[in-house]
Amino acid sequence: EDVEAAVQAAHAASKSWGATTQRYRADLLTKVSKMLLERLETLALCESYDAGKPVRLARIIDIPRAAENFDFFSNMLRTDSQAAHAMADAVNITQRSPVGVSALVRPWNLPLYLLTWKVAPCLACGNTIVVKASEMTPMTATALAEVLHEAGVPPGVFNLVHGSGATAGGPLVGHKLVRLVSFTGGTATGRIVAAAAAPSFKKVSLELGGKNPAIVFADANMDAAVEGVSRGFCLNSGQVCLCCPRLLLHSSIAEEFTRRIVEKAKALQVGDPLEAGTVNGPVISKDHQA
Repeated sequence: EDVEAAVQAAHAASKSWGATTQRYRADLLTKVSKMLLERLETLALCESYDAGKPVRLARIIDIPRAAENFDFFSNMLRTDSQAAHAMADAVNITQRSPVGVSALVRPWNLPLYLLTWKVAPCLACGNTIVVKASEMTPMTATALAEVLHEAGVPPGVFNLVHGSGATAGGPLVGHKLVRLVSFTGGTATGRIVAAAAAPSFKKVSLELGGKNPAIVFADANMDAAVEGVSRGFCLNSGQVCLCCPRLLLHSSIAEEFTRRIVEKAKALQVGDPLEAGTVNGPVISKDHQA
C-alpha cells in the first residue's frame, strides 16, 4: 500500500516536475548540497549509528561526497547544451526528455552517499523518484527526505518507502508506472530486479557485487603497497563494492608481503565507531559475520 501511494504521487508530479527549467533544478540541487554540509555532524552520527561505520569516516567521506553529488549534477545542468550534428542535407538534434517515475533501491554500506548518487541525477533530469531504502540503514534516507522537503522540492517529486525487498522492493520494481530502475546490491538480488523489470522494458541500471583483485608486482614500493592494500580491503570494515577481497602477489615478494599485511591488519583498531581512534566498527549485521 505504501509503494502504491508513493508511485501514484510520483506519477502525478512527473509532468509538472519534468517541465521545470534546468536553471530551477540546478539552483535547487545547489541548495540541497549546502544544507547537507550544514548538517554534516548530525548526518555523520546517523550513518555511524545506522551502519556501524566510524563517525570519523562518515565526516570525511560519506557526507561530503553526498553533498558533492548534488553539486556535480547542478553544475552539469548549468553547462549542458543540446547536441546538434550537421549532415550534408540535414541537422540531427539530440532531444533529452525525462523518463518519468524512477525506482531507486539503495544499499546499506554507504547509505547516504550512494543514495545521493542516484537521487541527484534523477532530479537533475526532471524525473520523479520513489526510493526503497535498506531496512538495515533507514536513518539518513529519512534525513535526506527532510532536507529535500525543506529545500523546496515539490510534493510527489521525492518519495521514500521503508520495508523489505519482498514487501517493498519487489512491488516497486515491478510497478507498471515505474519507467526506470536503479539498483545497487548483491548479484542474486540483481537477477530478480532485472527479471521483474524485463516484461515492460524498463530502463535498468544494476551495480552489483565485485571481487576486485589488488595486484602487487615484484618492483612495487613495499611500504606504499602494504598501506594501499590494507586500506583497500579494510575500509568500512571491508563493506565497499570497490574493496579488494583478492590479492595477487608476485612470488618473489609473496612471503614478505603476506607477513606485513597480516601485521598491519592485526594493528587496526576495531571498536566503538564513535571513538576517535577506531578504524573499523562492526559489520552491518550478525549474518554478515559468517
